[in-house]
Amino acid sequence: MESCSGSHFLGRALREQGHEVRLMPAQYVKPYVQTNKSDFLDAEAIAEAVQRPRMRFVPIKTEEQLDLQALHRVRERWVMRRTSVVNQIRSLLLERGLTLPKGRRYVDAQLPRILEDAELRLSGSFRVLLAQLKIELDQLTARVEEMDRIIQKTAKENEDCQRLTEIPGVGPVTATALIAAVGNGSTFRKGRNLAAWMGIVQESIPPAATEVTGHQQTGQ
Repeated sequence: MESCSGSHFLGRALREQGHEVRLMPAQYVKPYVQTNKSDFLDAEAIAEAVQRPRMRFVPIKTEEQLDLQALHRVRERWVMRRTSVVNQIRSLLLERGLTLPKGRRYVDAQLPRILEDAELRLSGSFRVLLAQLKIELDQLTARVEEMDRIIQKTAKENEDCQRLTEIPGVGPVTATALIAAVGNGSTFRKGRNLAAWMGIVQESIPPAATEVTGHQQTGQ
C-alpha cells in the first residue's frame, strides 16, 4: 500500500490476518502511474512499484508511535500559531508607534503594561483587541506547556527515549519525535544512514520514514 492516512492501521489489521504488508512512500509509487490518476491505475502502479528490487519501504508504526506523532503535529501547529499571534501583536503596536523587540518574552513582559497605561493614545476598541490577543496567546502557551509535560513524562517512561537523551544536545522533544518517526531504526542499514536522514551527514539513503511525520525536531 501507499503510506498515507490510515495505512498504518490497515497494515496492522492485515498483518493480524496473516498478510505480508509493505508500505511505500507515495512519491516512489507516482512514477508508475500511467495517464490520469484513478483508483484502478493507482492499484496497478502499486503492484508494479512493489516488485522493483530497489523499492524502499516504510515501517508500520505502532499505536505508541502514532500517539507521539499526533502529539508532535498538534504541538507544532500550536507553536506556529503562537508565533503568528506574537508577530501580529508586534506589528499592530508598531503601527501605533510602539516598538517591541523580537521574541515572545518581550510581548509577555510588556503587553500587560501597555494595556494598563492610560497615557498611551490607544482607542478603547484597540485595547479590547489587544486584550483578546493576549488571552489567545496565554491559552496557546498553556496548551504547548501541557504538551511539553506529556512529552517529558513519555521520555522518562520510554527506555529508547532515555538512551537518546543521554546524547548531548538531545532532549525529550527531539527524542520522542525521533521515536515517533523511525521507531527502533531497524529500517536503516547502518547508523550513518539514520544520521544522513536526520541531516547530520550527507549520504544517499533510504528515507525509511519519509511519510508525513511533521518536523523531526521541534525545539520551540
